[in-house]
Amino acid sequence: MKRFLLIYVITSNYRYINHQHLDKLNEAPYIPKPHWLKIKLADTETFGEVAGLLKKQRLSTVCRSARCPNIGECWGRGTATFMIMGEICTRGCRFCNIAAGKPLPLDLDEPRRLAEAAAQMRLKWVVVTSVTRDDLPDGGAAHFRDVVRELRRANPGVGVECLTPDFKNKPTAVDVIMENPPDILNHNIETVPSLYRAIRPGADYQHSLNLLKTFADRGLVTKSGMFVGIGEEMKEVHQVLRDLRAYGVRSLTVGQYLRPTTEHAPIARYVEPREFNELADYAHSIGFDRVASGPLVRSSYHAEEAAAWYRLSQTERQGLLSREDGNLSNSGNQSIGGSR
Repeated sequence: MKRFLLIYVITSNYRYINHQHLDKLNEAPYIPKPHWLKIKLADTETFGEVAGLLKKQRLSTVCRSARCPNIGECWGRGTATFMIMGEICTRGCRFCNIAAGKPLPLDLDEPRRLAEAAAQMRLKWVVVTSVTRDDLPDGGAAHFRDVVRELRRANPGVGVECLTPDFKNKPTAVDVIMENPPDILNHNIETVPSLYRAIRPGADYQHSLNLLKTFADRGLVTKSGMFVGIGEEMKEVHQVLRDLRAYGVRSLTVGQYLRPTTEHAPIARYVEPREFNELADYAHSIGFDRVASGPLVRSSYHAEEAAAWYRLSQTERQGLLSREDGNLSNSGNQSIGGSR
């Protein structure tokens, strides 16, 4: 088997769809997909190896559940986004393709199986991401903790990033996560506050900011992501970035919203690659350490590069920037780079 580099993990719950405040979104006309949204074909050998291992360990992936546009690229280079705690979500976000309904009880053996899969893949960096489990007393925080513990037990020296839900009304969640904290704590802000009621019902913009600040204040590197092209104004996006920095967030991802099905919120516009580069420049100018901004960027896109960045010394970071002129890029029109 080829040597694998990275793995991503995610949790899920059930979804309540609030159809209020959606008239304007639903009236949006169909917009043809532009030429810059090109999807890479999979490396079939490595793609098959990843798929086979996931099936053997009975592990789900958000790659398929959320219809991620990068599944070919990521699986083709031996990376995947695992979805723990089932395949049913407790929220009704209009942008997300993960199924909604009443979730099943937690699989308490899942942390062990996931860690075993990571060991078989000889991973150096693991991303554990999540949707919401409002049905659980702690929102699934203990399951995150157990996954991190098992990963480090089976893979000494492995780095871990957790992409968590908002843990709304779960006051013990942060303390539970901190019993076995990840190296990077990621929680996505998703969109601008003016679209929360229509796009992210059940969530609260200020609560998400407060959650990120709480983890930052407790010493974790914090990360957040959002999508654009769903009806926001660019000045609103700039304000969100300023808010994230004010609340201690150091790493950022920005990507194009892509409508999973006709039942989801329509695309308002396709943001041009030039605008993503401008957003990356703006984010760097206000102090973000790491920024991935581009049409196909998602919250865990090239997460191993950001992880490596934070493990470098300040001198090493400056040397990397001088060699690369502060930018790492790929063929997908994404801007990925460290602070200027």
